Amino acid sequence: MDYQAILEEISHEIQPELGRGKVADYIPALSSVDPHQFAFSIITTKGDAYHIGAYETSFSIQSISKLFAFTLALDIYGSDLYQRVGVEPSGNPFNSLVQLEYEQGIPRNPFINAGAIVITDLLISHYRDDYKAYEQILSFVRAVSDDLAISFDPIVSSSEMDHGFRNLALANLMKSFDNLQNDPRSVVQTYFKQCAISMSTQKLARSMLYLANAGTDPITNRRYLTPQQARRINAVMLTCGHYDASGEFAFHVGLPGKSGVGGGVVAVVPNKMGICVWSPALNRYGNSHVGTLALQKFVEKTGLSIF
Repeated sequence: MDYQAILEEISHEIQPELGRGKVADYIPALSSVDPHQFAFSIITTKGDAYHIGAYETSFSIQSISKLFAFTLALDIYGSDLYQRVGVEPSGNPFNSLVQLEYEQGIPRNPFINAGAIVITDLLISHYRDDYKAYEQILSFVRAVSDDLAISFDPIVSSSEMDHGFRNLALANLMKSFDNLQNDPRSVVQTYFKQCAISMSTQKLARSMLYLANAGTDPITNRRYLTPQQARRINAVMLTCGHYDASGEFAFHVGLPGKSGVGGGVVAVVPNKMGICVWSPALNRYGNSHVGTLALQKFVEKTGLSIF
């Protein structure tokens, strides 16, 4: 299959849609990002790479980072992890306080904000230090993307902390239900640092290969998860990876995926490839408008949906 030709076709077809939606302006440091940017990257489990657009441009990965933190926590805690965070779709906005109150401080899944904050808290407890926990997350991201230069943007992180009142509220609410072990402010600050990691579609597509290959990086042969754990993560990506539009994404795209409000979307075709698409303008659910559309077109043209 000529993937490069397919990407070029998609790039041409989505041009009229570029800029539709709006960037994540509730994070001031992201408010000035050009909404017309676009990139699409594919890297196969054999190491073949295909790109279109600004695939070397780094952007804030935001909630895609939840995937890496979840992987680390699952490897450390195993099934005990699910005593603190569930694996069910939320059906509500990613920062809902109402659902968290109703369910006594147990987040529905690791990909909504409350769930990711609990995951960060678990990592801080395990490494006994918030900075060490962040360093381990960053080290893991560098390993799976095969790039030691990856880092975070301190301006974005500070901007999120200065305006992260709802996330602090989520953390304090979970603390009141004894589902947070560490200081809420330190946990949220560490969470924002991981969200502020900057990567390109090229690096993010590469970082998905361990999930496309049953927990083992097919290029380096390094095992990060058991096959069962990798299946579990892919399942949660499929059902919960796009907030309250996860069902719609599964319906139209049919691949395990995770979005971020920086405009990135990663996806996995099991046994075949890792994918990342980026376009900063978001739809009303907080997912990339063009990114979602481009993935839908990719699946239609290739037939690579898991269904």
